[in-house]
Amino acid sequence: MEQHARTVARVVTPQSVMEGAGVRLRRSFPTQALDYPDPFLLFDHFGSENPADYLAGFPMHPHRGIETVTYMLAGVVAHRDSIGNAGTIAGGDVQWMTAGRGILHEEMPQARDGMMAGFQLWVNLPARDKMIHPRYQEIASTTIPEVTRSDGVCIRVIAGAVEGVRGPVTEIVADPTYLDISLPANLTYSHPSPRGHAVLAYVFEGEGLFGVGSEGKGTTVSAPKMIVFNDGDTVEVRSGPQPVRFLLMSGRPSNEPIVRYGPFVMNTWEEIEQTLRDLRQGTFAQRD
Repeated sequence: MEQHARTVARVVTPQSVMEGAGVRLRRSFPTQALDYPDPFLLFDHFGSENPADYLAGFPMHPHRGIETVTYMLAGVVAHRDSIGNAGTIAGGDVQWMTAGRGILHEEMPQARDGMMAGFQLWVNLPARDKMIHPRYQEIASTTIPEVTRSDGVCIRVIAGAVEGVRGPVTEIVADPTYLDISLPANLTYSHPSPRGHAVLAYVFEGEGLFGVGSEGKGTTVSAPKMIVFNDGDTVEVRSGPQPVRFLLMSGRPSNEPIVRYGPFVMNTWEEIEQTLRDLRQGTFAQRD
């Protein structure tokens, strides 16, 4: 079967928002420009040298019906949750939390060497999995494999696989790929992507040509920007005179209706109403 390169469908500029108890974020979606590229529901980029932008943190709050992925670049986040997990994640670490039927958790950022930075991605759970048991994966930076090619391209493999190297995040419903790719100047990188999956790239350093097709044409994108790709079999990126670093994310869509209410994402308003009743009655996040 003939392979088709994915072209760029749209480029989104993140918007500045305040969340939690007063944390300043750059949000790519949901915004007026982009609602959600199924199965992905939210993408935030946080980063500041000013403690006032993040120290208030995210005090204990609930989630249901989703998975959240926190990938740290710098600083530390202290966390705890209602199923007994507690600890810290630091630069290079990943926290992948499956909220399922309900979890309460807290995330409190702290600087390290004067900086705090990272990303949070929300992934939808399909209807059949909305009420599964909550689960938590904490992945230390030292366990995340890096593929360094002979041309200098470096890929941190968080989820999915690159050249036979598989990331440590597993058993996720949306069958995701999550890669941190550093591309030196004047190089090309091509990555296969399952046809029918949603594919995104978040450019957070430098500039590159994305969605390069057979004729060598693409879209020049500079940081910080979110890219949504059209369908196809491969994603091709080409750097110019400067390096580019970006996250490449893909996942299998659920193709189901969603209803969002803050930290809850279900399929119907009736399920949202039940969630709110569970909160009021104290049955939201009971431990077995």
